[in-house]
Amino acid sequence: MSDLRDPLVVTAALFALSLAAGVLVTVAEPAFGTQMVEFFRDAIIGEIMTDSSLLLAGKLFLNNIQACIFMFLGGATFGLVTIFIIGTNGFVIGSILEVVRQESSLLYVAAAIVPHGIFEIPAFVISGALGLSLARSLYTEWTGPGDAGGDAAVLGRRFVAVVLPLIAIAAITEAFITPWIIQFVA
Repeated sequence: MSDLRDPLVVTAALFALSLAAGVLVTVAEPAFGTQMVEFFRDAIIGEIMTDSSLLLAGKLFLNNIQACIFMFLGGATFGLVTIFIIGTNGFVIGSILEVVRQESSLLYVAAAIVPHGIFEIPAFVISGALGLSLARSLYTEWTGPGDAGGDAAVLGRRFVAVVLPLIAIAAITEAFITPWIIQFVA
């Protein structure tokens, strides 16, 4: 994945900056963060948190793999969709994390994020990097002797080999292990 180094750095930096922006906006305007939490709770959490752990894992997997696929295939828009999804996800996550931190503690936030986040966040960053690599490949073909189709096939195989397993592990961890860990800090 050495050819992904630059896109990985760009994706990780964009995610980190948008996460920080979400935190800062919520610190400055707590009502905004509260609205984000309510939206997230109503749109996503409310529908899946009453499910069994196995069904929850399946729904989390489908939701997260969909986001990763859009980040990867967003490269076909010369990276615009990829950048938008990375930035939006980082911002929303940062905002929600800050609200939870204010209401609970940093330890609670860590317990709620770290167990599955060590798999999920790299999967998101790698998906974004693959999308930016696809965008670069399209641009190279458009301006010269590139092979975007061949590059897309290689990138797609990397997606399946790396992102898919990470998202599966993250979903299982989030459904079965994270709730158990949260009990100890709640």
